[in-house]
Amino acid sequence: MVNLGSDAGVRTSALLTDMSTPLGRTIGNGLEVTESVEVLAGGGPADVVEPTVELAREMLAGAGVTGVDPADALADGRAMDMWRRMITAQGGDVDAVMPEAPHVEEVRADRDGILTRVDALGFGIAGWRLGAGRARKEDPVQVSAGVTLHKTLGDTVKAGEVIATLHTETESRMPRGLAALDEACGGAGAIEIGDAPVERRIVLDRIEAAI
Repeated sequence: MVNLGSDAGVRTSALLTDMSTPLGRTIGNGLEVTESVEVLAGGGPADVVEPTVELAREMLAGAGVTGVDPADALADGRAMDMWRRMITAQGGDVDAVMPEAPHVEEVRADRDGILTRVDALGFGIAGWRLGAGRARKEDPVQVSAGVTLHKTLGDTVKAGEVIATLHTETESRMPRGLAALDEACGGAGAIEIGDAPVERRIVLDRIEAAI
């Protein structure tokens, strides 16, 4: 992608990020919109804020804009103000509430420990099976379907504590969504609870090609 942009005469860079674990706490259309608005409001999960700010800095640098830090725009409310203006200008409702799925299922920790694996592919397949994605372009997508992560990689959990909540508008989809978590990582499961602390780096490298 960097080479394509550079070959077209556009200053292009990319950030290589860790995608082995889901970024943020949500998977699914409406759930992710809600989380994104939280980030614009100056909150949201740190593992979403970090790559968002770093990518915005890359874009500003690529455009030759200096003296502006996207982190400040999130903190002082400018990002949220701009988002509201954009939605309003397009005739949207900035205060619209995302629909909630009528069927939910909680996934709980089976022991005390530390989350040493939260597999992105396994949770992604679960979200797809719950209705958050398509197998074919003509398939409908459920706005409220997906997964909410209450805990993520490196977090401490207690036996019985909720790690994730699965959401779907179609109750019959739930068993296959749950099965995706069990089938992940060759049957080892999308979730692993161990005892050793886990460190995670979000941005692993920066890639740039000279024009």
